[in-house]
Amino acid sequence: MDRLSGLDASFLYLETPAQLMHVCGVIVLDPSTIPDGYSFATMQAEIDRRVRDVPEFTRKLRRVPMGLDHPVWVRDKQFDIERHVHRLALPTPGGYRELMDLVGHLAGLPLDRSRPLWEMWIIEGYDGGSGSDRIVVFTKMHHATVDGVSGANLVSHLCSLEPAADPLASAEPQAPAHDPGQLELLGRAVVSNVTKPLSAVRLLAPSAALVTKTVGRARAGTAMAAPLRAPRTSFNGTITGHRAIALADLDLEDVRAIKRETGTTVNDVVLAVAGGALRSYLDDRGELPDDSLLATVPVSVRESTRRSSGANKVSALFTKLGTDEEDPLERLSEMALRNKNAKDHHHAISADALQDWAEFAAPRTFGLAVRAYANLRLAEKHPVVHNLVISNVPGPPVPLYFTGARVDVLSPLGPVFHGAGLNITVMSNNGKVHVGVIACRESMPDVDDLVQRFPAELAVLKAAVAARNTATPLRRRRARSRAAGPTP
Repeated sequence: MDRLSGLDASFLYLETPAQLMHVCGVIVLDPSTIPDGYSFATMQAEIDRRVRDVPEFTRKLRRVPMGLDHPVWVRDKQFDIERHVHRLALPTPGGYRELMDLVGHLAGLPLDRSRPLWEMWIIEGYDGGSGSDRIVVFTKMHHATVDGVSGANLVSHLCSLEPAADPLASAEPQAPAHDPGQLELLGRAVVSNVTKPLSAVRLLAPSAALVTKTVGRARAGTAMAAPLRAPRTSFNGTITGHRAIALADLDLEDVRAIKRETGTTVNDVVLAVAGGALRSYLDDRGELPDDSLLATVPVSVRESTRRSSGANKVSALFTKLGTDEEDPLERLSEMALRNKNAKDHHHAISADALQDWAEFAAPRTFGLAVRAYANLRLAEKHPVVHNLVISNVPGPPVPLYFTGARVDVLSPLGPVFHGAGLNITVMSNNGKVHVGVIACRESMPDVDDLVQRFPAELAVLKAAVAARNTATPLRRRRARSRAAGPTP
């Protein structure tokens, strides 16, 4: 038995039929590398073997009586791989459009909370423009059990560095499951609730000090961007349960080259490209606001947290994407400065602040509040908190093999929220940056139009850097010539 942290449990309370809190992934595989050839039965059996001793794959929720405390994880004694790994085939012609329609539909289906909160769909018959069939694995895992980094780590239990090699990570054998009784759960809940006021008192002083420091940073112009000041767009309202998905690839070396030439970071470049893509997308629709879009960027605190329990070890920072700046180099330069200030500001915040305050999320009250917020469409009536979520997840720099099949695409996809119906996640892998976009279908029906602007914006930024580098030596030669005076 393992109690969910307040932050983990919050993703359960946030969930409604329209606001689904699972993390998805699209993994495109080349089955020709599987030593004995592909069959669904073999792949399903191999997945079963690799996840059998991994707690995140084999535990399920157990509610506390009367909702007095956060739920607990218990081992599913009836774990059955056939309830989690399913088989589908794409309709003809089995191309990109058919795949996106299918995974968008699957992303809009909730997970069954009576079982471990994950599932995989093995999709056969994908052409992908390569001339040979590919296998696609569409994954869903609830945010209550993974964050971006831990989700990427779980992939290591299913992948290897060679087709016939063992997985990158193996799990320790699990101890026999402890199945708590109702009285034990009730007793733990009472103790937890009695000690919460003391915890709240301990949090007040550092939280007050943080507010004071934030005001000082704001006056000095070094604070991160503030929420609730974002401009409203067509994807900032109440969402439905329908999802639209689109994917694109960037060349990682192009991103790194721009980083080196401009003295910025990979994250700066990715966010600047995202800002350019969104600017272009909104401008073509006559929707470009005067003020810059504001993004929430999840940040892993695994290296600095003092907490050992809980699946989600994240915080977040806010940053403007420079959609109000036409020049790509200026946008990147401003992005780098804003990100530096945001990171410095974020480092001043306790790594456990979000997790500590999340412990006070009351199961019943929180859930009712979220449903009332959605039913009253309040996301359309108050100032926009943020426009979208953008995550940058570092992936392995080498080829991976999923149960023997080479991974060609590895694109994670995060959840969307009322008020922010767009999520962009990028993940690097083997020389590529895979861009995954998921949105509420009613808010942004043509997500492919947005994602295809990412490679175009990267090319524009690369050309701008090259043009600047070409012009700079010429200006220097002219300056030296003027300083030397006329030729005798």
